[in-house]
Amino acid sequence: MASPALLLGVGMRTRAILRWPLLALFAIAASPAFAAPAYATSGDCDGFPAVALATAPGLCMGVVAEGLGHARGVAAIDDDVFVIDMAAWESHKGRLLKLSNGGRHAPEVVLRDLWQPNAVVRGPGRTLYVGITGQVLQVDPYAADPARGARVVVDGLPTTGRHPVPSLAVGADGALFVNVGSATDNCHPAGGRMPDPKAACPETQESPPRGSVLRFAAREATWHAGELAPYARGLRNSMAMAPLPDGRLAVAVNARDGINHADPSLSDAALPHDLLIVLRQGGDYGWPYCYDQRVASPEYPGFDCATRLAPDLLLPAHAAPLGMLLYRGDRLPGLAGKLVIGYHGYRATGHRLVTVALGKDGRPTGAPTELVSEWEQREGSHPQGSPVGLVEMADGSVLVAEDHSGALLRLSRRK
Repeated sequence: MASPALLLGVGMRTRAILRWPLLALFAIAASPAFAAPAYATSGDCDGFPAVALATAPGLCMGVVAEGLGHARGVAAIDDDVFVIDMAAWESHKGRLLKLSNGGRHAPEVVLRDLWQPNAVVRGPGRTLYVGITGQVLQVDPYAADPARGARVVVDGLPTTGRHPVPSLAVGADGALFVNVGSATDNCHPAGGRMPDPKAACPETQESPPRGSVLRFAAREATWHAGELAPYARGLRNSMAMAPLPDGRLAVAVNARDGINHADPSLSDAALPHDLLIVLRQGGDYGWPYCYDQRVASPEYPGFDCATRLAPDLLLPAHAAPLGMLLYRGDRLPGLAGKLVIGYHGYRATGHRLVTVALGKDGRPTGAPTELVSEWEQREGSHPQGSPVGLVEMADGSVLVAEDHSGALLRLSRRK
């Protein structure tokens, strides 16, 4: 793999390297300090301290680790767990942590001083893809110096606006999917003004377009984010992505806020719904012109939403899905072949895990079913849940990274 140190040049490539602080790192440093525990525990959950959360029958939640900073993405290679610590929004102090033996060992720092890292997924062999602001990196976490051997896989991702951090997924064929979130809530210009209803939303004309999902085949040369047409577009912020066995990609989309500001007759509490979609390559799902089942947005009242694709399923408004996986094992009762989705939202619809069944056509069917709930803040028991990254381990358990409290939790079979 080419080292980022060799990718020097002019223009955008030079700027990308200058803004990437990875080159000065030392890999595998001392373990991060632990914060005070946020979760009270009592009893055992498959070998980990159990927490007082409501789970589906036959399941329990245990604490694997706490004090992991602003924990976002999570991935696994064999029995090693890798967690992204964003540190804070707008921070250049993010880290990639490694917790060996299924999380039972104290965390080690693999990479540090990352710019708003958000996502980590397993790449080819025993490598990882790490999504930071502006770029996707490929890292060998087992190298003597992971920082020196890391390379930039995708460059030129947006770094501005409301949603600058990428989420990642790897398809069945090894291709890398990258979410490009919107820069604004619903294409509103600065100063709270309304967009021009007769003009195309400027951020959808960028390269790459905001509100899109990109797909990159594996190759040695660095991809530029605007090099290919989007895999799909019209998706405000597809933070939760799950590859399906047939090669398609399921996404859960975070819809807009403040629809009542554009039309006071509409309820911000109830509208719009977040969306669950199995993407059609080349498809346009309507953001910012449409919401829900192809309803014209109040900013674009004359738009013909019949020309856009409809979502497969409406999720609760403001649930804020940030993580999703397709459960492939059989250890956890009732989960086989279903999507597991983490609702990160702070409103009443958020802070829980749900499942969604897939029909024979591989598309979502039926209403979401609660998997982990009663995750509101309870003094002396647990914080309000804020699940982000999800990963299924080889033993069939599911690890959940929880950012506001910096915890790593484990969903397992109750014994």
